[in-house]
Amino acid sequence: MAQRRLTDFFARRRSGPPAVPPAASPPSAGSPGVLGACGVSCPPGPSSLRKIKEAPLPAAPRPRRVTQGHEVLGKDAHSELQACLQRARELGARVQVLKARAKEDAQGSHPSEPQECPEEPCKDKAPAYQRFHALAQPGIPGLALPYKYQLLAEMFRSMDTIVSMLHNRTETVTFAKVKQGVQDMMRRRFEERNVGQIKTVYPTSYRFRQERNIPTFKDGVKKSDYQLTIEPLLGQEAGRVAPQLTASQLLQRRQVFNQNLVARVKEHHKAFLATLNPPMEVPEDQLTRWHPCFNVDEVPDIEPAELPQPPQTEKLTTAQEVLARARNLVSPRMEKALSDLALRTASPSSPETPCPAPLATPPTTPPTVSSALKGVSQALLERVRAKEAQKQLAQMTRRPEQEQRLQRLERLPELARVLRGVFVSERKPALTMEVACARMVGSYRAPMSLGDMERHLQLLAELLPDWLSLHRVRTDTYLKLDKAADLADLTARLARLARAEGL
Repeated sequence: MAQRRLTDFFARRRSGPPAVPPAASPPSAGSPGVLGACGVSCPPGPSSLRKIKEAPLPAAPRPRRVTQGHEVLGKDAHSELQACLQRARELGARVQVLKARAKEDAQGSHPSEPQECPEEPCKDKAPAYQRFHALAQPGIPGLALPYKYQLLAEMFRSMDTIVSMLHNRTETVTFAKVKQGVQDMMRRRFEERNVGQIKTVYPTSYRFRQERNIPTFKDGVKKSDYQLTIEPLLGQEAGRVAPQLTASQLLQRRQVFNQNLVARVKEHHKAFLATLNPPMEVPEDQLTRWHPCFNVDEVPDIEPAELPQPPQTEKLTTAQEVLARARNLVSPRMEKALSDLALRTASPSSPETPCPAPLATPPTTPPTVSSALKGVSQALLERVRAKEAQKQLAQMTRRPEQEQRLQRLERLPELARVLRGVFVSERKPALTMEVACARMVGSYRAPMSLGDMERHLQLLAELLPDWLSLHRVRTDTYLKLDKAADLADLTARLARLARAEGL
């Protein structure tokens, strides 16, 4: 549409300005009431005045619409627009060529996949809050569970709560009752597959059976139908009444379930450490956090255990089965009629469709050395890998109190500069612990309580006794600082101590 408008515009410009009608020829100078060549009218007589009033005025000549300068300007604009149009066409042609090349490259790299295949994995991909759930946990990093494992632990807690309520009032616990209660508590779907996963993780938590003749008080379920019943295993002695499921037992069962989940993740973590170069082995009792490269949220799902299924009852679906079952119960005439009906309704059974074969997973290729490491000696690579493995091993076996001490060590260089500034501004040889902590809390960039600041100062005096000393005088503690010491040297010493304990 835009190209058509440009073409019409150029056609109008080429045709030139519209024709101007010729002006009326002026009358001769001798006629009465007519302007002369100099523009001064000749004096008319008294009779000619009446004729001038009655005569119509001549039409004023129209000015020319386009002058010579405007014609030159129009030609320049016309040429400029033509150049812009030509360049737009060239750019459009280049864009089409680039799109064609990109499509050919995509088809060449994935010849067997359709064009819509790259969009399908995005639809099935889990949301980010599930894929990176372990990275968003607050506090000190520890043995965090994957999102799906934590969701299963919450399902077990809800299921245990519902089962305890029904069991304590001696009511038969069925899966239908538990399912409705858990879904009301969690606002999530709860299926038999989740019950199978709970049985896999904690096999001694419940006993499952298929029973019937259980009143359901529902229209959709008959009393004669089989239902999955759940009974908590509490270790009751023989000959005694089933004990109550108390709150302490619920808490204990929940802790056992969480420990079993952590043990499963530890098995996958151990297999991951065995694939590293060099392989690592960490005792399970000393493991306090996962390896930095171990993606916790990609741990495979728990396979559900098999639950008891209702017994298969024989159902008569064809006339031949009815005839074989009731051969001795009907008269010969009825038997002949049933046999004729079986022959008429018999039809060749359709061949069963074979099950689709599982897709073969592409073999994983072993990791190769990147081109950036070519030319580096193998001994140097081994030393770097050993040092990195030692650092990661120390990080995975670090206790929470060691982690807190390391965090304090990382803050000490900046706190030392703040403390020296406080002493310089106060102009006193010694300050009480309360005054120094209050001044430093107000000057430090991050919020910190007075108790935490006091522990930092005590650690600073422990590491640098020649620079900062604590003096106990009656009920107060005084800080004394060596202002002549080199602050850069002190911060470098603190940084070395932090690196040494961090390894």
